[in-house]
Amino acid sequence: MRILNTTMMRRIPVLLVLALFAAAPAAHAQLIPLLGGQRAGISSLQFLKIGTGARAVGMGEAFIAVANDASSLHYNPAGMVQCEGHEAMFSHTSWVVDLQHEFVAGIYRLSASDAVGVSFTSLHTEDMEVRTETQPFGTGRYFSYGDIAVGVSYARQLTEQFSFGATVRYVEETIDVLKTRAVMIDLGTYYWTGLGSTRFSVAVSNFGNNVSPEGTVDLPRGEEVSSFQEYSPPTLFRIGFAFEPIQDDVNRLTASAQLNHPNDNSENLALGFEYAWNELFFIRGGYKLNVDEEGLTAGAGINAPIGFGRGGVDYAYADFGRLGAVHRITVRLGL
Repeated sequence: MRILNTTMMRRIPVLLVLALFAAAPAAHAQLIPLLGGQRAGISSLQFLKIGTGARAVGMGEAFIAVANDASSLHYNPAGMVQCEGHEAMFSHTSWVVDLQHEFVAGIYRLSASDAVGVSFTSLHTEDMEVRTETQPFGTGRYFSYGDIAVGVSYARQLTEQFSFGATVRYVEETIDVLKTRAVMIDLGTYYWTGLGSTRFSVAVSNFGNNVSPEGTVDLPRGEEVSSFQEYSPPTLFRIGFAFEPIQDDVNRLTASAQLNHPNDNSENLALGFEYAWNELFFIRGGYKLNVDEEGLTAGAGINAPIGFGRGGVDYAYADFGRLGAVHRITVRLGL
C-alpha cells in the first residue's frame, strides 16, 4: 500500500488545483447543466472524440484512472508512467456509416519515473462521387474525406503517488478542397490515494484555439466561398476514479467510474469493469449514462508471452442504438 508523507500531502492538492485551472475553459458551465444538450453541434473536429483501444472502449471508456497502456496517449497522458515498460499499440475500428478509424501509439520509458510517447490517429472513407440537385446520379467528379492527428507526449512521476502528463497534437481535417488545421493540447494527472489500490485522475483533452476551414468552394451558381465560421475544438474535461475490489494471485477485478464534461453537450457518466484471470484472460464491460445512441459496451482480451517480450489482443463491442454496432480490435506489443 502506498503511504503519503506530510510533504507529499501538501504538494499534491496544489498540483491538482493547477490541473483543474488548466481545464477551466472546458468546464466553465455548471457541473450538471439542465440544458447542456443544447450545446450539441458547436464544436468541430469531431473525430477526436472517438474512443481508441479495445480495452478502454470495452470498459465504457471509464479509463482515465485505469490508463496504464499505450491507449493512455488518447485518454490520459499521465498514465504512460503506469505502463510496465515500452509498448506499442495498433487499433482498428469499423466506425458507423462505413468509416474506418485507426490508432497507432507507442510508449518509450526513459527511466523509472518518466516516459515519452507518440501517437497517430486517422478517420477515413473511400472516395465519394459528387452529386448535386441537377445531377443526382453524379457529376463524374470525386471527393475525399479524411482526418489525421499526430501527437507527441511526455509524462513524469513527480512523487510515488502523483504523475503528470501532457500531449501536443497536430490535427488536420480534409473535406474535398477544404482543410482545417489546428494544434491541440492534452493534460492529465494520475494520483494514488494511498488507500488500498484507489486512484484518482483529472484530464482535459483537445484544448486549443477556435478553428475554421481553409480553401475555396465553388457553388453551383458560379459563386465562390472562401470565408467560413470558426468553431471551438471538442474540448473534454474528465474526472475518474478506479480501484480493485478483488485482487489476489489469480483474480483481479478493476472497477472504474468517470464523469465527462464536453464543451459541446451535456455531462455524462461512464462506468466500467475489467476482470482478469492470471493476467492472461480478460472480460470487460461498461455503460454510458446520459449519452444519445451510446450505452452498453463489452469486450475480451488475451495476453500471450512472445519471444522478445509480451503481447496481447483485445476486442470491444459498443452498442450505438439506431446507428448499429461498432467493433474494435487492438494488438499490443511490449518489452
